[in-house]
Amino acid sequence: MQALLEDHLLVEDLKQGSEEAFKALVELYQRQVYNTAIGLLRSPEEADDISQEVFIEVYQSIARFKGESKLSTWIYRITVTKALELMRYKKRKKRFAPIISLFNSDGEQMVDPADFAHPGVKLEQQENASVVFAAISKLPEKQQAAFTLHKLEGLSYQEISQVMKTSISSVESLMHRAKTNLKKRLKNYYYVTKA
Repeated sequence: MQALLEDHLLVEDLKQGSEEAFKALVELYQRQVYNTAIGLLRSPEEADDISQEVFIEVYQSIARFKGESKLSTWIYRITVTKALELMRYKKRKKRFAPIISLFNSDGEQMVDPADFAHPGVKLEQQENASVVFAAISKLPEKQQAAFTLHKLEGLSYQEISQVMKTSISSVESLMHRAKTNLKKRLKNYYYVTKA
């Protein structure tokens, strides 16, 4: 209840254009926004860019926030949406890269960072984590988003359903399919590393 009251006061101050409220908002949510973005994008630079875009979006559209969900839910929703938009853009760009390179010698090649390390993963677990993150990145978008929000950010299925604007049973289904797909993708890796 206290958090909802604090959110309400923060939102009211933001709607009044308070710079202090905006600084407080960034301090309060920057870690969750960054971790969600990097969990989906696997690139520190892109996660930084998305984080900035998220806070700009929050600042510009706070007047339209009606308080029908928690402020954190709304911010997660913006983060996931922006990260998924960038992922779609990168896929389109990657798909057309060979065609573009025929016409333009400056064609930028999209490469997934092989040495990606999530800030929440301990150093000794980063090799395993990079394999897991690579497998997560191959999941369909909605499975990837649900899995990241639940396993990396610790959101409940109910919170994820609010962020993704879907039912709890849909989130359960997404998580089940994500786990099944990850087990298939990681089966050979864990069999080889443990053998």
